[in-house]
Amino acid sequence: MKPAAWAEALLAKHWWQPRRTGLSWMLQPLAWLYGRLVQAHRARSRTGRAPVPIIVVGNLVTGGAGKTPTVIALVQALAGLGKRPGVVSRGYGRRGSSPQAVQADSTPQAVGDEPWVVQRRTGVPVWVGQDRLAACLALCQAHPDIDVLVLDDGLQHHALHHDAAVVVFDERGVGNGALLPAGPMREPLPDVVPAHWRVLYTAGLRSTPWPGALAQRQIQLAWPLDAWHAGDASRCLPLQALGGRPLLAAAGLAAPEKFFSMLEGCGLHIDRLPLPDHHAYETLPWPASTAEIITTEKDAAKLAPSRMGSTSVWVVPLDLPLPDGFASELLTLLHRAHHNPRP
Repeated sequence: MKPAAWAEALLAKHWWQPRRTGLSWMLQPLAWLYGRLVQAHRARSRTGRAPVPIIVVGNLVTGGAGKTPTVIALVQALAGLGKRPGVVSRGYGRRGSSPQAVQADSTPQAVGDEPWVVQRRTGVPVWVGQDRLAACLALCQAHPDIDVLVLDDGLQHHALHHDAAVVVFDERGVGNGALLPAGPMREPLPDVVPAHWRVLYTAGLRSTPWPGALAQRQIQLAWPLDAWHAGDASRCLPLQALGGRPLLAAAGLAAPEKFFSMLEGCGLHIDRLPLPDHHAYETLPWPASTAEIITTEKDAAKLAPSRMGSTSVWVVPLDLPLPDGFASELLTLLHRAHHNPRP
C-alpha cells in the first residue's frame, strides 16, 4: 500500500469511532488550525449567483457518504417533476481546471470519474470546473432551457450562492465529531439544521441527532463490462445470479467496505480489493490470471474492455431511490428562496 493510502486508512480507522482516540487528540492542534482556516475562507469568500436556482448536494464529513448516487437520483426526480436540471461539479482528479462540458465521448481522465458517471446515468447537461460559478454560467449559456442546477459537493464552496441543500449522511454519521485531521468533519456540526437544508440518510437509518429523510442504497443488477460501456441492458443479470462463483471485488471508493458488505448481503462470495478513492487504473491491480472481477460504475469508467484479457468484469450500478415527496419539498424551498432570498 502506498504511504498516502496507508495514512488515509489509518486516519479513517480513528475517525469513525464514537469516542476520540489518542491519535485523534494528538492531531487536535491541527484541527484547531483547520477550523481557523475554514472560518477565514468563508469570511473572505465573495458569493456569486447563477442565473437559475441551485440545489447543493454535499456533506459535512469527508468522502463516501453517498453524494453521487444522491445527485443522480435527485436529477432524475426533478426531471420527473417537469424540471430541466443540469449538474455542475468540480471534477475531482481531472486534467485541467477550466469549465468543460461532459460529453458522450469525454473520458473520465478529462472530466472526472463521478461527473462522467452522472452524465451517463442521467443524460442531462453536466459541466465541470474548479471555479463552480464559471461552470454554472457556461452551462446556462450553452443550455438556456435549464431551469435548475444541482451542484455536486458544493456545500463548502462559499463563492457560489445556493438556494437549497441536501446534506447526506451514511451509517457512520459524524464519527468522532472532530474537525480534520483529528476527525472526519469538514466543518463543525451546527446546533440546528439551517432552514434551507434538508438532511438525507443514505443507509436507511438516522445516524446523527438531526431529523431527516431516510433513503436506502440498492444494488440489483450486474452488467458485463463491455455491455455496460455499450449501454446494452439485454446482457444484464440479477446480482444473485453470480452467487456461488469466486469473485474479486475491486472498489476505488472513499468507503469501499460499504460496497463489499452490500455484495455479501446479496449472497455473493467475494475477496476484497480496496483501492484508493478515484483510483486511476493506470495498471491493473489484480493478477492477469484473475477469472472474475466485480466492481462499481466509478471504477468501470476507467476500465476499457480491451485491457481485461481473459478476466471477466461485472459492473454493479448503485441506486438510491428518494423518499416520496423529497424532490417536491426541495422545489418548495426553491420557490420560497425566490420570494425571500437569503443575503
